[in-house]
Amino acid sequence: QVQLVESGGGLVQAGGSLRLSCAASGTSFSTSFMSWYRQAPGKQREWVASITNSGNTNYADSVKGRFAISRDNAKNTVYLQMNSLKPEDTAVYDCFLRQGSRDYRGQGTQVTVSS
Repeated sequence: QVQLVESGGGLVQAGGSLRLSCAASGTSFSTSFMSWYRQAPGKQREWVASITNSGNTNYADSVKGRFAISRDNAKNTVYLQMNSLKPEDTAVYDCFLRQGSRDYRGQGTQVTVSS
């Protein structure tokens, strides 16, 4: 059974930083494609960043230059380092794992950025 558990969310002032973690279990993490998504109140869920099993990364334009996705295959964990946070980054952030044709998603962690 695949499980994804996010952590690291919280309340931070604008301009601050947070690092989110997503620990995976029950699957071959090192060969999985990993992403972070977010959903702000009243808005659709949107893609934030992705990292391939070989470490190639991609970012949404809204976070490029401020956020960094990384992975530690030894710990079965993907990270999202978020710097220069803005109030519009406030959302529930969840991680996404694709293994072959199967997709999995975590419960999410709340990030709130105050102005």
